[in-house]
This record gives sequence, C-alpha cells and structure tokens, in this order.
Amino acid sequence: MRKVRDAHLANTSENYVDVAYNLLVCEHGTVYEGRGAHRRCGANGSAELNRAHYAVCALLGSSGLTEPPDALLRGLRDAIAYLRREGDAGDEVLGHRDGHPTSCPGDPLYRWVRAGAPRPGGGEGEPGPPPVARYQTTINGLVYGYGARGDHVTAVGRALVERGHGEHYRVGPGPVWSDADTLNYASWQRSLGYTGGDADGVPGEVSLRRLLGRLPGRPVVDLSRLVAAARQDPPSSGTRVSYAGVRVVEDALVAEGLLDRRYADGHFGTATVRAYAAWQRRCGYTGAAADGIPGRDSLTRLGRARGFDVTP
Repeated sequence: MRKVRDAHLANTSENYVDVAYNLLVCEHGTVYEGRGAHRRCGANGSAELNRAHYAVCALLGSSGLTEPPDALLRGLRDAIAYLRREGDAGDEVLGHRDGHPTSCPGDPLYRWVRAGAPRPGGGEGEPGPPPVARYQTTINGLVYGYGARGDHVTAVGRALVERGHGEHYRVGPGPVWSDADTLNYASWQRSLGYTGGDADGVPGEVSLRRLLGRLPGRPVVDLSRLVAAARQDPPSSGTRVSYAGVRVVEDALVAEGLLDRRYADGHFGTATVRAYAAWQRRCGYTGAAADGIPGRDSLTRLGRARGFDVTP
C-alpha cells in the first residue's frame, strides 16, 4: 500500500493528489481505503471512465503471485459490496481492459471477472458471516486489536497457542495483530465464559491477565544510550555498542516501511541510520537536522506512532 501510494504521488505527469484507486485488496483479503466512496478515481485510463466507474485494485503481480487466492477474491467482493452500499455503485463489474487498452487485470483475475466475479464458496455479493472485529484497545500503554504491532502481539499469539487456541493461524503468531489473532483470542474469551460482544476477540484487562499472568507495559527507550549506539556503530574500536532499545526503534522503523526487516538486527548500523534519517525527513526535518541520529522530538513522535516511551 505504501509503495503504491508513494509511486502515485511521485508521478508528476499524472499529478495525483493521492493514490489513484478507490479501494485496494491484498492477497489476505484485507480491503484498504484509497480515495474511498463518493470520490472520483484516477486509475481507469480516461476522464469518462474515471467519472463513470470506481476503481478497485487487486494487489497481484505479473510475476510471483499471479493467481488470485480465494481470500483476495472474497476481499474484492467485500469491496464491491461496500461501494454499492456506501458509494451508490451500480451492478456492472468490469476489468480494466474492458474500457482501456491494457493487459490489466491479468488473465487469471480477468477470467474471474468475466465469470461474474462470484464469491468463492458461493453466496451473494454481501458477506454472510458477521465481520471480524477490527477496532483497537490500549491496555497499560500497549495497543491490541487489528493492526497493532509489537513483541507484545507475538507474546499474546504464543500464549494462545500454548493454551490450545491457535487454530486460526496459518502462519504465525507474529508481531502484527491479524484477523487470526482476533479469532483465536475470541476462542480464548469463550473458554473463560464470555459471550456476545464480550467475546469479540479484542482483549480486555481481565482476560489478558489470565492469559499472560500479568499485564505487559510499553517498552522504554533511553535516548542517550540510543544516540551512543547510533554514533558508535559501526565501531572504530571493533566493539559494538549493545543496547536493547535499538531493536525497539528498528522494529518501529520496519513498521513505518522505512527499514528492511533483515537489517533490524539490534545494531544501529548504516541501514538503520538511513532509515531514521528518512523518518526525520517525514517529521519535517531537513539538512543536518535529518542526519539519522535520533533526537528527542523525532524519537518521541516515533514512539507515539509505534508504542514505546522515551526517557532522557
């Protein structure tokens, strides 16, 4: 999503004001809002097409993932249903190539469109079962629920597996809260006797304490130790500065899409310095103020965005 949006905003010939699509759907079936409903898209190839049709992007490629998984197709049906319900969209569903000379969508997805865009497993266009809860809650300074990120999310997933409530994981548990985490946590809540909205899969203090035996708190990053690590790594002496807060910051930079996960190794090396400089520029700093060495303001803003506190 970030790459698509960045590419569109960097397109000076089109001069987009935002991502060109109304909605986008990933391989896992998650629907992302681009311009949303009741907004003219910029992706259909001509002014008339952009006026008359919404644009929903399926995040597939011409190589790699080319066959649309069922989850993606369900997400596309959810997107269509949303635009009909909230955006007054009509019944027509077309492929991009139906109105513009392009090979988009690729043949596998276009066959699905030509077949009437059926929902996998049958059913009508509107989803049948109730949606999985996708709100967040904050407990003891840490965020839980769909999209929450951090080691505390992994800890919850592992505890659910240990308790026998990991049946919805295909891959994981991991550091990003997914629908699988929500469904597994709902199973845990039901095992405690919760029902209805109290068993929607979003943690409360009581159920979380019973699962983990405690309530975790937010990580704390010491600014002075972090700066020392950033200034001395790579080391001239041959000895790296070791500080656990570096990994907290690196994970935050990964979550912001600024650092490749393979470079989040707990050492504030060249890749991390470059990534932090990109964060500083995102915060509005320029020149020498965006040198990749953390400052209090930029670090505090990163902590607010990604769930950690800063000390002197």
